[in-house]
Amino acid sequence: MASMRDIKRRKESVQSTQQITKAMKLVATVKLQKARGKAESNKPYFNMLYDTICSILAMTENVDHKYLREKESKKKAVIVVTSNRGLAGGYNSNIIKTVVNCGMFKPEDTYVYAVGKKGIEGLTRKGYSVYKDYSEVINNPLFSDATQISKELLTQYSNGEIGEIYIAYTNFKNTVTQEPKLAKLLPISAEDFDTPEELQSDAGKALTEAQKNKLLMNFEPSPEEVLDKIVPKYMSNIIFGAFLESVASENGARMQAMDSATSNADDMISSLSLKYNRARQSAITQELTEIIAGADAIS
Repeated sequence: MASMRDIKRRKESVQSTQQITKAMKLVATVKLQKARGKAESNKPYFNMLYDTICSILAMTENVDHKYLREKESKKKAVIVVTSNRGLAGGYNSNIIKTVVNCGMFKPEDTYVYAVGKKGIEGLTRKGYSVYKDYSEVINNPLFSDATQISKELLTQYSNGEIGEIYIAYTNFKNTVTQEPKLAKLLPISAEDFDTPEELQSDAGKALTEAQKNKLLMNFEPSPEEVLDKIVPKYMSNIIFGAFLESVASENGARMQAMDSATSNADDMISSLSLKYNRARQSAITQELTEIIAGADAIS
């Protein structure tokens, strides 16, 4: 049985750790509220772009465009969005599992654009090599960062270096639930925009009605030139939205992890307090026994 001194030191250590986890939970809560607000404010712009591209693909037949064409290259690029820090439960490991276990990305045929140091560490252990490191971006995501990554990927895609582009990130649902997602960015097709009715925006529902009525749509100057301008913006916005969703998810996961750690610390402190009291009681009983035995010996 551990001595009273050892139990006391262990209890003090757990109490110190508990203070840290409480502080980290509070910090994560504040950051979560800010990140959540940013993610929600980005959705209207994304929905408008989404509905616009839906309308172009749905209402125009036989559009031949470089962003719709299948490429001969078997190489794939994937943007992997994780965090630069741990202590966030399964947040980082879930993204790595999504990329590794989906069966779509062979290490030798995959360009990894890593956003977050934890993703680099995890994928490197799995045999992947990182093509570009954008870890600092996730500390304070900006739309300009998403645009820069988008331009690089579009250049590679246009040059035929890569045939498909994906992004792996964590979708924020609420403070308890964060869902890892793998989304295809290019090439895009009408099937990629099939959205359940309950998830459609008002504009998207109106578009569905237009499709049913076989309405025609005119474009100025042409559908190809419109796609030339709007697809890069759409892609940049998806990447930026993924950054915002991931930041919110990271802080939500960290808040939950620190809350669980604080609760576990409470349980450990209660258990150690009980052990300490038992050890103290045993020591007192032993001391009394020795005093009585000594008194009996004298008498």
